[in-house]
Amino acid sequence: MSASERRRAELADGLARVEERIARACEAAGRARDSVTLVVVTKTYPADDVRTLADLGVRDVAENRDQEASAKAAACADLPLTWHFVGQLQTNKVRSVVSYADCVHSVDRAKLVSALSSAVTSAGRAPLNCLLQVALERESGLGGGRGGVAPDGVGELAAAVAAAPGLRLAGLMTVAPLAGAYAGSPDAAFERLAEIARDLRADHPAANMVSAGMSADLEAAVAAGATHVRVGSAVLGVRPALG
Repeated sequence: MSASERRRAELADGLARVEERIARACEAAGRARDSVTLVVVTKTYPADDVRTLADLGVRDVAENRDQEASAKAAACADLPLTWHFVGQLQTNKVRSVVSYADCVHSVDRAKLVSALSSAVTSAGRAPLNCLLQVALERESGLGGGRGGVAPDGVGELAAAVAAAPGLRLAGLMTVAPLAGAYAGSPDAAFERLAEIARDLRADHPAANMVSAGMSADLEAAVAAGATHVRVGSAVLGVRPALG
């Protein structure tokens, strides 16, 4: 078996295991399997892996660094993929991200909303789906080390996105906090996100995406109503340590 065949087998196995986990979680929650979208996070892995995943049926892929994402999206431009940007986004990278991303999961401040809107309208492209990243730890008075808007700031930021030309308010995203009241309790964290999402939909009914859950806690996210789970290592393998 060649190296490429071995890698395909590894990816197929990882994908099958994750699909089984999602299916079980949906069944336990009384949800249809097609109510949850698997977004495969391919950071640090080559475009060849993205091509193999696409051949295996993956349609949603995510990156968290623009330099890697832009090169990979260009190399895979012929594939029928939806590209998600899930990392912290600096305003000087916005124009590049807008050139390939279909959805940005990490909108967390008004300045970024303005920059995204300007870049989208200048590019003349289709509206960009935007998820507000919610920093649940900030509900405990702690800083949002990973970025994110505090829960009590969601309404104001959502209104800014909804009013911005070229942007579509799609929903919310969070990462299970490492500090604060929800640390070590992804179930409680994702339930809290679900509450915030319900409040958001009361004012913005179309903002129905809830991006939560990763390799370690996707079941808790599905149970709480996540529509998108972001999974990397469980599909692609454990990433090598950086540095």
